[in-house]
This record gives sequence, structure tokens and C-alpha cells, in this order.
Amino acid sequence: VFATLLLHGAGIATSRLMAIAFAFFIGSSVNAQETESTVTEPAETTVETKSKSSNKDSVEFEEMTIVERADSQVGIADSASQGNVGQAQLKYRPFTRPSEVLETVPGLIATQHSGEGKASQYFLRGFNLDHGTDFLTQMEGVPINELSHSHGQGWTDTNFLIPELVETLDYKKGSNYAENGDFSSTGSANIHYFKSLPENMLKFTGGSFDYYRGLAAGFHKLGDGNVLAAFETVHNNGPWTVGNDYMKFNGVLRYSEEHEDHGWSITGMAYKADWRSTDQIPQGAINSGLIGRFDALDPTDGGSSQRYSLTGEWHRQDAESETKLMAYSIYNKLSLFSNFTFLQDDPNVNLAQQNFGNPDPKNGCSNLFNGQGKVQFNPSIFNTCGDQFGQPDDRWTTGFKGTHTFFHKLGDADSETTVGLQIRNDNIQNALTKTHAQHQLPGKDGITREDTIWVTSISPYAENKTRWTDWLRTSIGIRFDGFRFDVSKSTYDQNSGERYDGLVSPKLGLVFGPWAESEFYLNGGLGYHSNDARGITTSIVPGSITKTNPLGDSVTRATPLVRTYSAELGARTTWFKGLQSTLAIWWLDIDSELVFVGDAGTTAASDPSRRYGLEFANYYSPTDWLTFDADLSFSHTRFRNNPDGGSFVPNSVNTVIAAGATFHDVYGGFFGGPRLRFFGPRYLDQSGQHQSQSTLLVSATLGYEVNKNLSFTAEVFNIFNRNDANITYFYNSVYPNNNGGLTGQNGDFHIHPVEPVSFRLGFTAKF
Repeated sequence: VFATLLLHGAGIATSRLMAIAFAFFIGSSVNAQETESTVTEPAETTVETKSKSSNKDSVEFEEMTIVERADSQVGIADSASQGNVGQAQLKYRPFTRPSEVLETVPGLIATQHSGEGKASQYFLRGFNLDHGTDFLTQMEGVPINELSHSHGQGWTDTNFLIPELVETLDYKKGSNYAENGDFSSTGSANIHYFKSLPENMLKFTGGSFDYYRGLAAGFHKLGDGNVLAAFETVHNNGPWTVGNDYMKFNGVLRYSEEHEDHGWSITGMAYKADWRSTDQIPQGAINSGLIGRFDALDPTDGGSSQRYSLTGEWHRQDAESETKLMAYSIYNKLSLFSNFTFLQDDPNVNLAQQNFGNPDPKNGCSNLFNGQGKVQFNPSIFNTCGDQFGQPDDRWTTGFKGTHTFFHKLGDADSETTVGLQIRNDNIQNALTKTHAQHQLPGKDGITREDTIWVTSISPYAENKTRWTDWLRTSIGIRFDGFRFDVSKSTYDQNSGERYDGLVSPKLGLVFGPWAESEFYLNGGLGYHSNDARGITTSIVPGSITKTNPLGDSVTRATPLVRTYSAELGARTTWFKGLQSTLAIWWLDIDSELVFVGDAGTTAASDPSRRYGLEFANYYSPTDWLTFDADLSFSHTRFRNNPDGGSFVPNSVNTVIAAGATFHDVYGGFFGGPRLRFFGPRYLDQSGQHQSQSTLLVSATLGYEVNKNLSFTAEVFNIFNRNDANITYFYNSVYPNNNGGLTGQNGDFHIHPVEPVSFRLGFTAKF
């Protein structure tokens, strides 16, 4: 905490002295030891070293090829909560959806409260990250988080991810790294695909609830490089009464060349999906028998999503320096329809109840009541009645990233200094609409707000890493982020406008050791996350202008960039043969902020909060065919200023436990292993009066490799068929009760249940 407070003061002083030029001088960026990975058999652990030197004064660095989490990070990592995961670890794990690849980050939970095509809900370090706020996710440096998204700031949709193509996933937690900016307060994950595959493959999987998945992936030599291509299609209904009818088409095409001192690649990706949703439902409606656990109140929810991207990168390296350049362009389109409150906000419900004896054919809610004024509920009522809303989002995201690293000496100490520049621009068209059965209401009644948004950011940064002695390493970084937010067109002129903001964020890391194959870390840094551009420029509540209130209801504008402060004390050891363990004690503060509420089209205040906790991660390989992993995460989260409503932060997670084992080449070719995930209870409101139940899931994979070209796999999910919830909320909604009336105004638990026990069988052919 003390170290971070010092950094806070340093940040203020630095910004006032305009020390950005100094930042470029002292340097920072991505890890200069980040290198090319070689393709190996996944079961093997390979560490390849290559010395770079040209004369007696040059600096020697090691080039590391890391394909398993079991590989030692001692002498490499800058913190205890930094690491990576390779295909060797992913290969034998059961995944219900692509976002669960991120659950290989210790302490991270990825779950779903809606249809399969929607972005997952994420939890880490005491945060309910919603759909991605405060955790930066990248695909080979290309950001996946979407700014000013119609459904939520930082929207992170990873449904285009193909797990079999993942070569490595690098994760870093905390605000300690100069190369990471927006959304990275709790940490970041950077996913890398293979440039060429070990083998071409055809894969098919089928299972419970009309699930099927087909994948074809391969590579071919072309000229001086490799062409990698993959195509995937998925269908899934799920256990829901209103089937998801999820249909996904997904493709990747890449050309890459690698030469002795340089290389380049160009990658295209395309993804399209459609689905129907069973969103969270009220527990009271289940208990009363109105609906079952897998039913939907509003069966018309759903959505569609598209993502197309083109990325080019070039890199070169010699004994004295390394350069990396990248440019990207992404097109995203989403149509999302949700109904979380059912019959609470539609004014026609009250009118229909008052006039049940004289139904109005223009009132779409008239059929909700019978001649005695009693509710005669049928889900088809939502075709013309209810609170469904639409959130269309259409955007182009373009950007550039460049780094240059110098390998040099500081006195007698080996040192590397990196300077970097990141530029990003988002051109966004989105809206919040009122709909019934995915049809927008006519006229002004159908639009809450509609906006054209431009967000541009420019971020120079620098970092220096120096090995002063054989027991002391340091990393010192600084980063500037400048933003322009422009809501050039809005439904209400009062809510359009342009704002600028910028922050300077210093970083500091100390590494002591190794002693007895163990290192100790002290890290601190300042970070931030941006707020939704609409909340930054909004002056009035959308829809509040009436004849009697011509000026509308005023609203306080959100702070453009919200400061975060983090510190971490940690240790890493490989002293016990085959076991790598890390322990991190962390602390994170976030300033008072205003956040944009996408479901309401306005802003809502959030008090300053404090989180601290402990993470204990272990990876043990007693033999070359068997591994165990066990990760434990505990956190404490409270609002800092003791607000009147209570100090509990709703939906903050306190306990996460993940454990499992994998084996391969057993009894001639068996492979697989079990996985356990425990997601502890969460306080659901600020008062702490309502708490969710915990969630425990056990799944497993068992496969057999007939020969090097053919294997079969069986997967089982939720082995013990537990009736837990994937996610739980507590809020007000209105829905029918058994007495012929409406209920829910006083709040209720709303759950999205885990899927019951399910099975999948598949085969993989390699050639």
C-alpha cells in the first residue's frame, strides 16, 4: 500500500512536470524476452536458449520457448501473478464454451447468464467484471474489449476463439505493466495462435442437447512461409425449454514468414453467430411452479453477432535491439434483445389491469388479464407486452502498436529499455431501444437513445528492466494515455458533445533472488479504466423531456478516466522437484466513479472501493505423463466511505478454487483428467442482506489415442448433476403469481442455472 501511495504521488508530480519525454528516455514496453515459440509435442516441456551477442560489450539475453505452465518462470517473471499457459495444458481440459480458456488464469471465472452467443460474465480479484470491464483480453496484442458498448463497457466476446489453435496464453495481473492500459486494472490475458500446426486435423464432437461441433484446421508451405487455415461450426440447443438454437460459423486464415532476424504475418478472422436466450429467471417463479428451472419467462430474447478482423505484424531482432510493429482493423456487429424485469416497466400492464372489463385492442397487454382481472399468463404475451429492450451495436475499431527495445548496459548491469506507442480509434453506432419479440416499438416510443460515437486514444509508454546483481532485478515504467470522446450525434442534443482526458501512470517492480530456486516480488502501479462515452457527455436522462418538463431531468456526467491503484507482494518457488508454486498478496483501490448503465441509458454513481486478497497457485508434475494443478483465490471487497446503503459491493466474489489433473500416454494411449471449479457465495446487494449460494462443478475428459493419426474423446460436464446457479442476482422484477396477480416488486433472486449432467463424444483425425 505504501509503495502504491508513493507511486500515486509520483504520478501527480510527473503529470505536472510533463515528464512524458522522460518516459521515452528511460523506457518500457512488452517483455523484451518475449520470443518466438517453437512447435513441440504438447506433452513435452521445452526450454530453448539462444545467446545474442556481437562483441564483448554486448548484453546477453536468453530466448525462452515456453509451452507449459510447468516451465519455471524463476528468473523471468516480473511478479508472482504473471505466467503463461500452453497447448499442452489446454489439450486435455474439458471446455463447455471458448471463454473457459480464460479460466486457466488462476482465480478467474467465466460464466454465462444468457444465450451461448453472448459474451460471458467474468469474475477476478473480488470484481464482478460484468462482460469484461477491468480485465484486458487481447488476441496477439489486438484488444478484444469494446469501448462504449451498447450492453456494457469493456464488452469481451471470445466466442470466436478456437482452443485447438491456441499456442500460448500469457497473463499478468495488476496495474504493474507499462504495455497494458485501459481495462487492465485487475490484469490482462494475451492469446497467441500457432503460426503453423504440429499436424493438420479434422475434429467432430456431438453430445447432449443437440450439441455438435466440427473443426478443420491445417497448414501448408507456400513460398517462404506458411499458410494456416481453420474453419469451425457449432450448434447447441442447451437444456432450455426454449432451445438456444445457437449456430456459429468461424474461420481463420493466416500467412506468415520467419527468417533468421525478422518475420511477418497477416491474419484474417471471420465469425458469425445467432441464438435465442433463456436469461436469468426469478427464483420465486420457480418455487411457485409458474416455470421450471430451464424455462424462460420471455421466450423471445436472443441475438446475433458478427466479427471480422484483419491484422498485420512485422518484427525484427538482432544482438542490439528488437522492433515490433502491428496494425489491425476489426468490424463488430451485435443485435441483442433482453428482458430482465419482464412486466415491470411497460405502462400498458397497469392500463390493462385497470380496464380488464373493456379490453383495448391497441393495448398489447390486454390479454394478460381475464374478465375478473386475474392474470392468465401465457409466455406468448411477450409478443406484444413487457420490458424487452434491444441493444444494437455496430463498430469499426482500428489501431496501431509499435515497440522498440534496446539491449544495453547500465554500468556493469545488463539492461533493456523499451519504448512503445499504441493508437486506437473506435467508430461506433449503437442504441437502446424498446422492443417486443425483437421488434422495435413504432416511433419515438421505440427509442430510448441512439448515438454516434468516436473514441480515440494515444498511449506512449516506456519501461526499463535491469539486472543489477545476481539477486536483484528492477522494472520501472511509465505510461501516458490521452483520450478524446466524441458523441457527435445523439437522440437528444443535450447528450452529445466532446471531452478530453489524460493520465500518467507510473509502474515499479522489484525482484529479489533467486535463492534455493525461489524469488520474491514487490510490485506497484497506477492504472485506470475509461467510462462509456455516452455517460461522459450525457446531461439529461433520456426520455425525461415532457411538456411539463421541457428541460428534462439533469444527470451528473461520468468521469472520463477512473484511476486505480494496485500493489502486490509475492513469491515463486520451484524448490520442490516438479512443483511450481506462487503466492501473491494483493491490494487494489478504485476511485469514486460514475458508470454508464447500458440497460437504462443513463449513468449511476458508484462509491470508491477497496479490494485485497491472496492467491495461491500450484502446478505439479510428478512424472512426464501426470500433472496436478490447484489454484486458490480469496478476496475481501468493500466500499471505502461507508455509504448509507451499506459497504458491500454487489456480486463481488470472495472465494474461487480451481483444481484438476491431466494424464496422457497411459496404458498405451489413454489421456484426459478431471476438473473442479468452486465459485463461492457472493453478496448481492449493498446492505449484505442477500447472498447467493456457492457453485461447485466437476467435469472430466477421457480419451484414447489409437495411433498418431486417430483419437477418440469423451467428456462429461457437471458429473454430480448439481442444481447450482451459474450466476445469481437480486433485484426487482414483476411476474405472475399463483394468486392471479403480479409479484416481485420487493426484490427476488434471479438465477441462471448450470446445465445438468451432459455428455459429448468426439474424434480427431490428424494427417
